[in-house]
Amino acid sequence: MSRFFFWFVSGSVDGIPPSLRTREALASVLNRREPRSSPPSSLGARLASGLPWATVFVSTSLLVGCAGPGKRPIATPASHRQAEDRPFVFQPPVDLDVENKVNAVVRIVGDVTCTGTLIAEDLVLTAHHCVSQRDEDGTVQNHDKDPESLTVELGGDDLPWGEVTVRAIVSPDCGYVAGEGDIAILVLSRKLVGVPTLSPRIEEAPSPNEAIYPIGFGRCALSRGPIHRIERSGGPISKVRARDFFAVASVCPGDSGGPAYSPKTQDVVGVVSASVMDGDEMTAAPSIFVRLDAWRELFAAAREIANGTSPSELPPFRSCQR
Repeated sequence: MSRFFFWFVSGSVDGIPPSLRTREALASVLNRREPRSSPPSSLGARLASGLPWATVFVSTSLLVGCAGPGKRPIATPASHRQAEDRPFVFQPPVDLDVENKVNAVVRIVGDVTCTGTLIAEDLVLTAHHCVSQRDEDGTVQNHDKDPESLTVELGGDDLPWGEVTVRAIVSPDCGYVAGEGDIAILVLSRKLVGVPTLSPRIEEAPSPNEAIYPIGFGRCALSRGPIHRIERSGGPISKVRARDFFAVASVCPGDSGGPAYSPKTQDVVGVVSASVMDGDEMTAAPSIFVRLDAWRELFAAAREIANGTSPSELPPFRSCQR
């Protein structure tokens, strides 16, 4: 195609040099300003008007890729304050579906993969053991990993539509493996404006017999298909303790850190910490969830750190002693 184009525009017409003919053709196209209401001329009309073939070829090649018979695009200076309306409408690449609150559940990727919940434009709630540092053998260390080693993926389908990095990890001095203190809040490097969020229930405790179910990106050994967000089966809360609660639910590896969602109040009452699993995602078994209301200081500290406050300037918030 490139050879044909070169030969086509290189021939002289009426003794005029090819380079001059090509420059005249380009100038004719770029400088012509037809009324915006008039439709673009057809190829046959241009031939009938007696324009040289080189002009016709260059003119039509500049319009290749236009979707439909829209108005002719007009070149305007980039510094023009009142540039004419462009003949297209911007369409966002992804439908954020802000009405569906479940889209607030995100995937956290590091040396292990977990689930998290966007509880603010720049805060993600997850489990502490998901962000604990591990040595070469996979043994959990009693400190958190580098926040920049974590990535939060957005979207619930097989592939994410976006991602964001982590600026800080706000966590207690316990819960590095599981159990008490198995809660953490990630401060994102930027705000995710327009992405849905879920409210954490930090002002009151979960109620016994309250129905909840987990949501996560986990995948059991017998699961089929790629990893994507799943609303798991759950049930009523069977027992509430000082820092956690129990319920029978289906949980797979990778669901850790995901929300215990209350469909009645449409908020998050806990974080997935541990569960009995047998490799089948349909199996409902006893599961442990961390209470959010027991860690109010952690949520307050995360908000201040996200606003730019240094952790050293805040009252103690990492203590596990009550």
